[in-house]
Amino acid sequence: MRINSERLLGDMRKLATFGKDGSGVHRLAFSKADMLAREWLSSRMSEGGLDPILDGVGNVHGKTRATTRSVLIGSHTDTVPHGGWLDGAMGVIYGLEVARCWREQGDLNLGGVDVISFQDEEGAYLSCLGSRSFFGEVKSEEIQTASNSEGEPLSEMIRLAGLSGRALARHDPEREIAYLEGHIEQGPQLESQGVRIGVVTGIVGIRRFTITIVGQADHAGTTPMSMRKDAVAVLMELGTRLFQDFRNLGSPETVWNLGNIVISPGAANVVPAKAELSVEFRDTTPEVLTRLEAAVAEAIGHLAASSPCVVESRPVLNLEPAAMDPALGRALHQAAEDHGLSHMAMPSGAGHDAMVCSRHLPSAMLFVPSIGGRSHDVAEHTADEDIVNGAQVLLTAVQALLGHEPNFLGHGK
Repeated sequence: MRINSERLLGDMRKLATFGKDGSGVHRLAFSKADMLAREWLSSRMSEGGLDPILDGVGNVHGKTRATTRSVLIGSHTDTVPHGGWLDGAMGVIYGLEVARCWREQGDLNLGGVDVISFQDEEGAYLSCLGSRSFFGEVKSEEIQTASNSEGEPLSEMIRLAGLSGRALARHDPEREIAYLEGHIEQGPQLESQGVRIGVVTGIVGIRRFTITIVGQADHAGTTPMSMRKDAVAVLMELGTRLFQDFRNLGSPETVWNLGNIVISPGAANVVPAKAELSVEFRDTTPEVLTRLEAAVAEAIGHLAASSPCVVESRPVLNLEPAAMDPALGRALHQAAEDHGLSHMAMPSGAGHDAMVCSRHLPSAMLFVPSIGGRSHDVAEHTADEDIVNGAQVLLTAVQALLGHEPNFLGHGK
């Protein structure tokens, strides 16, 4: 079974015209460009032999006709502000192309391929709104209280998009046997190692804290160093200690970041009275995250007791890691092998809809190289050959999965 590369790339480039922003795309969830893209996608699904719906939160869900068993393939078509043309969008068009190829070349008696474009994965209003809604994880109160950075309520944007009162697409455990998602890597590893396909082992968990240090503002020229309550001095000591602790306690996959520092009053001749910093770390192993979280607490406790400043920490984000299904991963590795493509196992350092899906059905992801490792920017790009390769690997894996599903997942339908 072969991908129609011309059709695949043509649809990807057409989708990129909705919200076009130079070489990238500005297509925020529920914007005019976003809704036009979803209407176009619905029409392409219908032309490809799927029955699509645009649901009450903006998900576009297309089911293969005349089958009661399916592999679900998807991702998201919303973007970050002034983002790239591939992030999320490629995975949705992968699903569309694989579904069409399966109808044209496959055996519908074995099952079909359903496609979904989840809404607001990027979190303009509510992170992973679409996938969480699809699996019944979103409470109505969350939708009523969520808003974007401009203060626009999510509920009002749903109304303005004409989605109020529409039915919600829902996961059907009797129909969907697995979820697959193709994505650009968004990092440099595949390109730097000359590998064509990455098979995701797991999606990192994230811990994020805001740490506040309160000292006292004084004249920087007349206050002796020994008598200062300098918030920045404590901040620097904390940052140095955390970097050392994380190196010692983390795994080879652990990443961390001091992403934002705010100093007040911020004058060259005033001892800083307050400093605030964000601390984030990511890993695929819960035990590692627990160790690092304990290290943060210990460092803050030590400085709170030994320095003249008040040091406090507030948790901001706590996401658990998501493991991808090993059997589906083996199917992706084998499909890459079948096509003579180099492949490697790797974690995902970014979040994806697949982390939500994995809580409810067997899920797997594949990556293709990102040129220069660039993503979330208009410079984001991947070679056409790599885009086509990723879709071909997905199609071959689906062929194996629908033909021999019990061998992969240990159960039948």
